[in-house]
Amino acid sequence: MMGAKLGLLLCVCVLLLGCCVGRFVVEKNSLKVTSPKSLKGTYECAIGNFGVPKYGGTLVGSVLYPKVNQKGCTNFSDVNFQSKPGGLPTFLLVDRGDCYFTLKAWNAQNGGAAAILVADDKAETLITMDTPEEGKANDDYVDKISIPSALISKSLGDSIKQALSDGEMVNINLDWRESLPHPDDRVEYELWTNSNDECGPKCDSLINFLKDFKGVAQQLEKRGFTQFTPRYITWFCPEAFLLSRQCKSQCINNGRYCAPDPEQDFSRGYDGKDVVVQNLRQACFYKVANESGKPWQWWDYVTDFSIRCPMKENKYTEECSDQVIKSLGVDLKKIKDCVGDPHADIENPVLKAEQDAQIGKGSRGDVTILPTLVINNRQYRGKLSRPAVLKAICSGFLETTEPSICLTSDLETNECLENNGGCWQDKSSNITACRDTFRGRVCECPIVQNVKFVGDGYTHCEASGSLSCQFNNGGCWKGVQGGRAYSACLDDYRKGCTCPPGFRGDGVQSCEDIDECKEKTACQCPGCKCKNTWGSYECKCKSGLFYSRENDTCFGEYSASVLNIWVIILVLVVAVAGGYAFYKYRIQRYMDSEIRAIMAQYMPLDNQPEVSNQVHHNI
Repeated sequence: MMGAKLGLLLCVCVLLLGCCVGRFVVEKNSLKVTSPKSLKGTYECAIGNFGVPKYGGTLVGSVLYPKVNQKGCTNFSDVNFQSKPGGLPTFLLVDRGDCYFTLKAWNAQNGGAAAILVADDKAETLITMDTPEEGKANDDYVDKISIPSALISKSLGDSIKQALSDGEMVNINLDWRESLPHPDDRVEYELWTNSNDECGPKCDSLINFLKDFKGVAQQLEKRGFTQFTPRYITWFCPEAFLLSRQCKSQCINNGRYCAPDPEQDFSRGYDGKDVVVQNLRQACFYKVANESGKPWQWWDYVTDFSIRCPMKENKYTEECSDQVIKSLGVDLKKIKDCVGDPHADIENPVLKAEQDAQIGKGSRGDVTILPTLVINNRQYRGKLSRPAVLKAICSGFLETTEPSICLTSDLETNECLENNGGCWQDKSSNITACRDTFRGRVCECPIVQNVKFVGDGYTHCEASGSLSCQFNNGGCWKGVQGGRAYSACLDDYRKGCTCPPGFRGDGVQSCEDIDECKEKTACQCPGCKCKNTWGSYECKCKSGLFYSRENDTCFGEYSASVLNIWVIILVLVVAVAGGYAFYKYRIQRYMDSEIRAIMAQYMPLDNQPEVSNQVHHNI
């Protein structure tokens, strides 16, 4: 947040050493014109370094170019750009020049615009619209800008203006889905920051962000969803100026690592070298904490230090820092060894690595603005706030791999609040298929109390499973009358709605009672009297008879004749059973006698006399 001033100072210092080989990369998103046909196509636009870009999502709108105040430098007090129900959001097109980009965006937002497009006033490559330099403008409103902004080329701006003047409607789709790469299910991000807390509202804003984002950052880090690295910008003093008061006041290690004076006054307060040392301590704290497997402790240290050791209370000291480190249980000796001797004429490996990392590699570009957030090696542009940054980090995950925190109310786009996002909704039970995510709304049939709704999510959703009748009676007819309740829901959504017995109809809109008596479909036995009821009927027989609904007939009272019949039946049953038993007995006796006869041929039986085996001899 030091802005362009710091960026210029960095570049000048490095240029003096003849090694300014990096570059500042303009971060872009896609702009697709969908109408009119003459302008259809995809164009590039540059993301502004303020407001809230919809990273990971899209925004569709209709362009409006005001008749007056075409540069947007004053309030649009007489115009309301707020879209009407059912209409597309308004993208306000203004011209570059005469005032800061942020003021144009603030006025557009106050006028009700959903986004601002700034048309360049010269044919050149796109640039990054940045916030004003500190002290150059009343920037109290900058942090309040919440709409996305984009700088478009002069040629595209002229073409849009011409189409609008011809009475054409210009519709545009701003697309940020590829503004940040999302290669896998882990996001790697860096925050280039500073321990200086005496730069006014900008420093206060950074500290407030650190405090507000700490919980989210630690949660993502502990669960392995992200890998975070804090970074610190420094520069070195040209050799010709090593003995100057400026370099001695702002640099350590013999001019190798420098930072600006906090108050921009070398005669009072803390010096730039004090900031460099504290930056180094914070970097070393992260290094030691990371080696111990708890890198998320860095957030505790920087937030606690800002509270306990502020510059304005003259507590921005090594002693105060040591107390904070001890309270967090981190090895103080290892941190001191990492910091080393700031007065030594040697390189510090930690700060040397930070200087090397400042130079852009690949698609990232140089880091020249404080603070700068780098997500998946791409510089973030926009407001430094918890919802905005979390939304950007979430867009860095491969789709469907993002953690649940990305689907919380913090990242709602409010698209479900207007016309239910165009999705299916059951107003009677307040069930909707519209689900708001950081990538925009999706129309997806919900799961309510373990009951899954099925359908396309846009025109219909139906409860499925055995509990489907619990919700709006499964969309079927239901009626209650005289203490009786009937339903056409069958607890199986695949079978649809069917009127219960005693009713006829479509089962959805209505089921009408069938008059069984009138239609003569029941109670047709001779002498029967039929009475229709809701959903059923009653049938009464003549005196002394009773009605059987299953057979639709009357039976007489139990009498002697009936009793005699039962007695006869019982006697017959007993006779048959007795005969069968006698038959079995006779058969058994017969079999026994036969067996005895057979066995008697081979051996004497107990009831036969023995035959003597003696032989008589005559002598």
